[in-house]
Amino acid sequence: MKNLVVLSGAGMSAESGISTFRDAGGLWDKYPVEQVATPEGYARNPELVINFYNERRKQLLDVKPNAGHIGLAELEKDFNVTVVTQNVDNLHERAGSTRVIHLHGELTKVCSSRDPYNPHFVKELKPDEYEVKLGDKAGDGTQLRPFIVWFGESVPEIETAVDYVEKADIFVIIGTSMNVYPAAGLLNYVPRDAEVYLIDPKPVDVHSMRQIHVIQKGASEGVQELRSFTLMARLCLYTGTRLPMKWHIQF
Repeated sequence: MKNLVVLSGAGMSAESGISTFRDAGGLWDKYPVEQVATPEGYARNPELVINFYNERRKQLLDVKPNAGHIGLAELEKDFNVTVVTQNVDNLHERAGSTRVIHLHGELTKVCSSRDPYNPHFVKELKPDEYEVKLGDKAGDGTQLRPFIVWFGESVPEIETAVDYVEKADIFVIIGTSMNVYPAAGLLNYVPRDAEVYLIDPKPVDVHSMRQIHVIQKGASEGVQELRSFTLMARLCLYTGTRLPMKWHIQF
């Protein structure tokens, strides 16, 4: 089977009711990034940061995967699918995706404040444990902190993501502004002969001259159209016919 790699961003989960960070009215309008998404903010006021992520975590109990998440999981019937996500929610996993790489961490996990990426001190929380308190300790005796990659921190999973992207036959970008690095730079590792698709209702500058199939729709509708396209492409391959004009590459 062909390798299909997805890069998903906040727009992927927005239809499920997860608040985006960057859009107007998003979380950064309510909570300055310096306060809740930097090591310095955590050092200044750990209780504020812990409570911020407690609220984000509890929101997961009230949302569910949308049709876009489910559609990507169903593509595993026909492709080797790898989801590389900038999102920290668990909606891809709950939809059934079996290989998900979280570039920016995971809301449902906590870790050591001193050594956040040491796997010995990373803990998966059960829903009844989503309320982390100041004073809760990791295995090394430090405060449990959110297992989130904050601004100014390295992105440990980026090399794993690059390994999969370099082997992609199809690369799909969904719901991301392509402004956050190093995630946005993954497009540079896509093989030259791979097909690239962009699903987003708004125009996105991908900072690339390569050919891209643009599906200007939200995640759910866009993934449905992507699945229709892949089915159509297979039928055309088997029958020797050309793709309909609406499927031709856009720039």
